[in-house]
Amino acid sequence: MPPLNEGTLLYMPTSVPGMSDASARDVLQRQDQMLRKFPEVERVFGKAGRFDTPTDPAPLNMFETVVTLKPGVQDWEALVARLDAAMQFTGMPNVWWMPIQTRTEMLATGVRSPLGILVLGPDTGTIDRIGAAIEAALREVPGTRSAFAERIGGGYFLDFDVDRDHAARFGLNAMDVEEAVEVAVGGLTVSTSIEGRERYPVTVRYARDFRSDPQALGRVRVAAIDGAQIALGQVASLKLRTGPSMLRDENGQLAGYVFADTGRPIDDYVRDAKKAVAARVELPSGYRLEWAGQYRYLERAKARLALVVPLTLFVIFLLLFFNSRSTVEALLVMLAVPFSLVGAFWLLWLLGYHLSVAVWVGLIALAGLDAETGIVMLLYLDLAWRERKPANREEAREAIFHGAVKRIRPKMMTVATILAGLLPVLWSQGAGADVMKRIAAPMVGGVVTSAILELVVYPALYFVWKGRRLPQRAAEGSRS
Repeated sequence: MPPLNEGTLLYMPTSVPGMSDASARDVLQRQDQMLRKFPEVERVFGKAGRFDTPTDPAPLNMFETVVTLKPGVQDWEALVARLDAAMQFTGMPNVWWMPIQTRTEMLATGVRSPLGILVLGPDTGTIDRIGAAIEAALREVPGTRSAFAERIGGGYFLDFDVDRDHAARFGLNAMDVEEAVEVAVGGLTVSTSIEGRERYPVTVRYARDFRSDPQALGRVRVAAIDGAQIALGQVASLKLRTGPSMLRDENGQLAGYVFADTGRPIDDYVRDAKKAVAARVELPSGYRLEWAGQYRYLERAKARLALVVPLTLFVIFLLLFFNSRSTVEALLVMLAVPFSLVGAFWLLWLLGYHLSVAVWVGLIALAGLDAETGIVMLLYLDLAWRERKPANREEAREAIFHGAVKRIRPKMMTVATILAGLLPVLWSQGAGADVMKRIAAPMVGGVVTSAILELVVYPALYFVWKGRRLPQRAAEGSRS
């Protein structure tokens, strides 16, 4: 589907794992300041990390900034291009999308960009390596606005390995040591402050200087049974390790995501991206790729339209046949469908619209509209033929001409009514206009060429069909 302009933008740069909260805060403030300098921007609100909810598992290195635009901003692509050129932070590729659409896509597919490549396999380290290679390959594809591979193994962890034998000598078990670690690092809620209807937990933990490095944490005291204070380093070893910052699962396999943003039509871009990835990325045995995001919806829409469009045309043909009891007349009416597509595609080309689900909806509606107006034209021609009962081709030509002339006024009124109803849609602005324009454009362009067909070509074809067995008047005169 074409983008639904929500009046706001969602700016989502992503950095590598390991960013501190102070660095994230500083970068977020600088990004907000730069965004506010643009005259089209009304206000900016950004956040880093996740909310206090399990439905938003965003790491600290994932930024989300909602950019509210001033009313009247029309050229969305040009604005995004300007913003993307200005918001270039080292190691933080950009993704620009709409807030509501982004949330819907993330809930449905887990991909927070228009295109996502899933790397599926059994080992996170190999998935990381494949994702980095895909990221490098995508950056060489024309039209790539940004490409970023998640670093699954880029998380840093401080592990406390309890030495149970040493702990037992002091009368301690593993739970005693872990409680000391929890209080020192994570904190312990000891009370609640009540201020009217507000409740604030009171948490106690070690100051930053005493928990900022492994050596300081090794001096954390653990109370033994006899009251002695044992250093944590005596009963546990502290080690810094790297590992997955977040594990993703897809179809029973570990998964890593490569996010890509592009301004090109998604189908053309994926075609070039698949060639680049196949040429530069080698997949080990047991690993595979899946192309997700908007491309997955496009593939589903193609498969559905491949069934819906022929079925729609067939149903229209059956209805025409049952109405006229003539295969030729039904085919004459159906002739308007491909002829009207000429005007539809010309107008789509002039407006710069690409084929999408919205365009196909307009084309299907155009097919039904052409069938309706074609039936009316054939009705006038049949009435003139039955009324005059021509005996030769000259009389047939006059009868058909008489029936076609009667159809000019109602046909022009029909076309004028359709254009009067749909042209304002092409000029509309605001939320939903991008989708409605692509539905109305095929109908506006198609109804013009359809009118030319029905007023000019239909009578000629009707004359060829009905008058093929009638004699010429001149031939009859010579025999008499």
